[in-house]
Amino acid sequence: MNEFDCTVCQTLVHGYLDKELDPETAANVAGHLAECAACARLHDQAQLLKVSVRHKAPYYAAPASLIARVTTPEAPAPGALERWRKWFAPAFSAAALALAMVLYVATPGSEQPLMDEAVSSHVRSLMGEHLNDVVSSDRHTVKPWFTGKLDFSPPVFDYSAQGFPLLGGRLDYLQHQTTAALSYGRAKHIINVFILPAPEADKPRQSQTIRGFNVVSWQANHMRFVMVSDLEKGELEAFSELLKP
Repeated sequence: MNEFDCTVCQTLVHGYLDKELDPETAANVAGHLAECAACARLHDQAQLLKVSVRHKAPYYAAPASLIARVTTPEAPAPGALERWRKWFAPAFSAAALALAMVLYVATPGSEQPLMDEAVSSHVRSLMGEHLNDVVSSDRHTVKPWFTGKLDFSPPVFDYSAQGFPLLGGRLDYLQHQTTAALSYGRAKHIINVFILPAPEADKPRQSQTIRGFNVVSWQANHMRFVMVSDLEKGELEAFSELLKP
């Protein structure tokens, strides 16, 4: 087995985030993360958990009686301290992890997981023959293909005249729901446009870079749009203006 395969990297990623690894091991983990999209995504999610706990976990002031007991000069005997660590530290760690997961899943307005999933789906679509389920530049072929496969009707247009030809479409899966994915071309670049229903009506456009890919997202007419490509940021934002109603 490769010394730093995915299993080993995922075991060490929390120590890597907490800067608990020796320099050589940390360098090996960093190198693996730079080459492996799946492990990089797990690293980003773990990092988001840390940030969520740090900023959104509730903190309560300790009662005076507890402070007095903790700050008394009497220290526990070494044997008692070791027994406490042996029996209670694992339980505390498990509770802290459970709290972090609850905060990560339940935190409202957190869109970073969706962006990370979209980038991972974009990468997968470029591997082999995963880009399109229906290959066509004709919107009247692609749009009807989604009928009966989704519980919403995604907008489909061809922008060949503007230099962004429609290549086709496929079904994808983001945020625990089936998603429409449209592919467009620009020179030798591929653009994935993910469309899924959203409860809110509108949100302004946002741009960011994730693992070397440019991502542009917005919300309109109760639909969420996420565009991912290695296309230059300005060109991707210009294309997003074509898609916005």
